[in-house]
Amino acid sequence: MIPKDIIARIERLRKEINRHNHLYYVEAKPEISDFEFDAMLSDLEALEKKYPELLDSSSPTQRVGSDISQGFQQVTHKYPMLSLANTYSFDEVKDFHNRIAKSLTHSWQYVCELKYDGTAIGLTYKDGKLLRAVTRGDGVQGDDVTTNVRTIRSIPLTLNGNDFPEEFEIRGEIFMPHAVFDTINAKRTEQGETPFANPRNAAAGTLKQLNPKIVAERNLDCLLYFILGEDLPFDNHYENLVKAKDWGFKIPENIKLCQTVDEATKFIEHWDTARKNLPYDTDGVVIKVNSYQQQNLLGYTAKTPRWAIAYKYKAEQVSTKLLSVDYQVGRTGAITPVANLEPVLLAGTTVKRASLHNADQMAILDLHLGDTVFVEKGGEIIPKIVGVDANRRASSSKVFEYITHCPECGTELIRPDGEAKHYCPNQAGCPPQLKGRVIHFISRKAMDIDGLGEETVELLFSKGLVHDIGDLYDLTYEQLIGLDRFADKSAKNAIASINDSKKMPFHKVLFGLGIRYVGETTARKLSAHFGLLENLKQATFEQLIEVDEVGERIAQSIVSFFSDPKNIELINRLEDAGITLRSDVTPSAVENGVLSGQSVVISGTFSRISRDELKELVIQHGGKIVSSVSASTNLLIAGDKMGPAKLDKATKLGVKIISEDDFFELIK
Repeated sequence: MIPKDIIARIERLRKEINRHNHLYYVEAKPEISDFEFDAMLSDLEALEKKYPELLDSSSPTQRVGSDISQGFQQVTHKYPMLSLANTYSFDEVKDFHNRIAKSLTHSWQYVCELKYDGTAIGLTYKDGKLLRAVTRGDGVQGDDVTTNVRTIRSIPLTLNGNDFPEEFEIRGEIFMPHAVFDTINAKRTEQGETPFANPRNAAAGTLKQLNPKIVAERNLDCLLYFILGEDLPFDNHYENLVKAKDWGFKIPENIKLCQTVDEATKFIEHWDTARKNLPYDTDGVVIKVNSYQQQNLLGYTAKTPRWAIAYKYKAEQVSTKLLSVDYQVGRTGAITPVANLEPVLLAGTTVKRASLHNADQMAILDLHLGDTVFVEKGGEIIPKIVGVDANRRASSSKVFEYITHCPECGTELIRPDGEAKHYCPNQAGCPPQLKGRVIHFISRKAMDIDGLGEETVELLFSKGLVHDIGDLYDLTYEQLIGLDRFADKSAKNAIASINDSKKMPFHKVLFGLGIRYVGETTARKLSAHFGLLENLKQATFEQLIEVDEVGERIAQSIVSFFSDPKNIELINRLEDAGITLRSDVTPSAVENGVLSGQSVVISGTFSRISRDELKELVIQHGGKIVSSVSASTNLLIAGDKMGPAKLDKATKLGVKIISEDDFFELIK
């Protein structure tokens, strides 16, 4: 019997890691450092290893973070774009070396390269011309940003010479140089726009612009560091990179071929200081085994190559003065304190604000108004106060007292037992909560209402057209066409998308309601278990905790949600609007489905339905979606343009491979 606190801990870690993945890869607005994120992920991996029966294919340990956006066509990578194992310790670098020594019988070399702090890109060349540029995405597929990449002058559109392979891919990092970043931010500030937080965010945001002209104006740069292909000129990484310079690629000068692990650690030590003189951001060093043959012998884990590791530098620290503390209110009512600082230069950017996380963290720091505080950029991105210089504290200064009432609506705050954050309980009247719930409801993973975004929601609230999610279904074309941001086509598209959302399956509606602690997976489980929203609404606490993955905290949150008359009134409005409040999937259907108990991999593109719809059908018929092919995989559904590596592995392991048409025949 697994302790309930362990189950709750795993659930909490998964939810938090998924949230931070989304902030980092999709919104380019990370809240925590790489170190803190890696620590959470390691904690979850350890728990899942100890309790393998709790491992879920949707766990963040089973996937790579995604930066896919809806504005670009998605392309499947010919070679998966895996992440690297990270370390902050020389001891772990030596452990990496020792593991390689146990696997290789012949001597080997390392190639050491700087780890660039930008956004990863894969460039495919055919017959010496740039064919396609794709972002990392989720590691399996990414966004086709070829039009934008063509505006980056350091990326050749046509190669020099004639000794390059007929087709190959070269990968690297697109970044914004410090000088360009400073110029752009100065201009944005002058025009009253919000400046970019740091060069990495600026580069990621620029690459996702739908207007290539804006991309061209921002003078992005690119360094390339990895080549993949069938007919490369050399059988090792280093010589191919050197050769790529002749073809016209911008290959970093700061690459070293090392014969020993000690040479590699000296390279790391040197660049810890020297990197601060570079015109762009770096946050570590990547160490790779040079020989391709030896790389193949060492192989891969499910997520990372065994022949490479990334050493990440510890955060830089400065001191500055604490001026004041603001309190932000989130969608669920969670209060986050934010420190306002005397501007200070840290790791190449000016820092003015830093998250204080919660009341406990503030108490640990013992913050006083006017304190001199030590600030770090965790992972060199997110500013964080890590300490106070008590020797410089004025004798008359007063300790900060955490607020007792909501800064937005004045309601007295509550702090649930066992939680670090305070909450505003005024869900029906607190403006940031109302707007946040609408933004959550229209998001892709919920109701997927295209044509409405965060700024549009702000506009609709300001005009009094929307106060809650129910109001979305009362909107008319005539109301939208008279507003800023809406022309004829965009207004029609928004109304059409709102109407289309009425067909969304029940589990997406349930997730979209924003019940605290009810994530995507839990919503799916509740949908299948109860079938009807009416059944869920009347469920008791005891009935709720019988559902797989529903613990006491989630059950109590659901009971509280449906005991609020305003929520019941809102649900009645959604029902009147024609929203789907009934599940087509039952537990018995899943349990007795043709794919019951089978692990299924989906790869490639499909003509009859989308990948998401295909995944939905697999789950409805009892299957479990997994991201990579392994000995435990039962079925591979192969579409067009699937990666040859995945197909080869499935064939070698004897995994059953079927087409899209075969799948529909199977579930008929």
